[in-house]
Amino acid sequence: MPERTVSLDKSGPVARLTLRRATVDAALLAELARACDAIEGDDSVRAVILAAGGEDFCRGWDESLLAGEGGPPVDAFGCLAELPRPVVCAVHGEALSAGLELALACDIRVAAEDASLGLPETTLGLVPMGGGTQRLARVVGRGKALEMILTGDPVDAQEALRIGLVSAVVPRDRLAAEAEAIAARIAERGPIAVRFAKEAISRGLEMTLEQALRYETDLTVILQTTEDRAEGVRAFLEKRKPRFKGR
Repeated sequence: MPERTVSLDKSGPVARLTLRRATVDAALLAELARACDAIEGDDSVRAVILAAGGEDFCRGWDESLLAGEGGPPVDAFGCLAELPRPVVCAVHGEALSAGLELALACDIRVAAEDASLGLPETTLGLVPMGGGTQRLARVVGRGKALEMILTGDPVDAQEALRIGLVSAVVPRDRLAAEAEAIAARIAERGPIAVRFAKEAISRGLEMTLEQALRYETDLTVILQTTEDRAEGVRAFLEKRKPRFKGR
């Protein structure tokens, strides 16, 4: 059997996706899509971690995709970005080209001190083709995204933290624990509220402020009808930890 390129493991309410090769090819994209489908169909999963098992997070596209006509599919990492569960990305070593685009498809990024993140496509006469031109600007702003993409120069972990590309920088031997701690905190929150909050931010960015505020209100009204919302109020009044069931 061919070697797996993405593994999916689960520990309690947290699912973990691990990249098993340093470049993105068609097999990895297919396995990533299948893993995301499995996570989406599992109501017990409340948070996801994306990490890598090699020396680098991901060095970019495999030659087999770059050499083919048309290149990678449109929004190759959309399955990850569209997961209703929050995704925490743990980045170490090189996260270049498709590697950074994978990380950008996640909701929260934490980096090891040795991380290097960039979109070097213009140095090869290409443009980022996995969502980088769109998602990077939405995370770090138009000016910094233009600088990174037009020069093709990567940023180190501390610069990534300064510009908001990652939310924390830790020693490499603490990276897994940091990602797991964030995912565990998310998993303790109300799962419906977390899903709605992610949805409100993701969709709201594509709306006018007036439309987004109305959408936020609509989600809040729906949330009021759930058992979890009632449980949260009871737990607050009884000064105890809530027991959310996701309904």
